[in-house]
Amino acid sequence: MDNCIFCKIANGEIPSAALYEDDDFKVILDLGPAAKGHSLLIPKSHAANLYELPDDLAQKAILVAKKTAAALRDGLGCDGLNLVQNNGEAAGQTVFHFHMHLIPRYKNDGAGVSWKPGKLTDEEKEEILSRVKVSL
Repeated sequence: MDNCIFCKIANGEIPSAALYEDDDFKVILDLGPAAKGHSLLIPKSHAANLYELPDDLAQKAILVAKKTAAALRDGLGCDGLNLVQNNGEAAGQTVFHFHMHLIPRYKNDGAGVSWKPGKLTDEEKEEILSRVKVSL
């Protein structure tokens, strides 16, 4: 994609602070971090979101995220980590190139990745179960 900033970063057209890079992915430090070590995992090939990401890259993305999370934990001594991936504007996606946020968490850091829990009613549960079918 000619105008995609993450394509340009992932492919080296725009400089970044890379923690990891291979033929398929680049992991960079986020320029607007929620917490120390906040990183972005970006595929080098363009997919706007999770729905468009090829299965082989989706599988590899979680493995790269796992290895990066362990390196962040070991290197920074964080107390936890949020793995965040948004799809669509309603979900908070602002750059329409698939990416995952790896946000190291520290006690009392105030980085607030949360929501107010609702309640699953029996009616809603039955509707969802009747309408959503997952197959691999």
